[in-house]
Amino acid sequence: METSEKQVMVVGIDECEHSTYALQWTLDHFFTPLPNPLFKLVLVHAKPYAASAVGLAGPGAADVLPIVDADLRKTAARVVQKAKEFCINNSVSDVIVEVMEGDARNVLCDTVEKHHASMLVVGSHGYGTIKRAVLGSVSDYCAHHAHCTVMIVKKPKIKH
Repeated sequence: METSEKQVMVVGIDECEHSTYALQWTLDHFFTPLPNPLFKLVLVHAKPYAASAVGLAGPGAADVLPIVDADLRKTAARVVQKAKEFCINNSVSDVIVEVMEGDARNVLCDTVEKHHASMLVVGSHGYGTIKRAVLGSVSDYCAHHAHCTVMIVKKPKIKH
């Protein structure tokens, strides 16, 4: 007897508008119009390590890290709550939401492996070549390293 388990789609979420757009686009195109979606949805937020967010060491660092970590936890909670509200507003109830600590590139690729995902969806900031080279592109990294299909959702530019 063969069981047809749904494929897994992982969506990276963070506090930026590009991530929100990518989530809404994904819900609109893969989940909302279908009574029985083809995918199981996993949302993941990468919470940076406090030490990497601060980037300092030495006297006083130990006093600052707990404050930074508390702020990062609050941000993660806001991101998760907003994503859950998007899902509820789009009648998507079968969703797993995870917050994992680490660099977003690694967290997303690790989540794909953990859930044996067949698709990863990430938003694009739309950075140019220079900014991408300096800041690093999460979507570019995932496109090259994730062991699944990677869909990069770009928010349309507003034309004046």
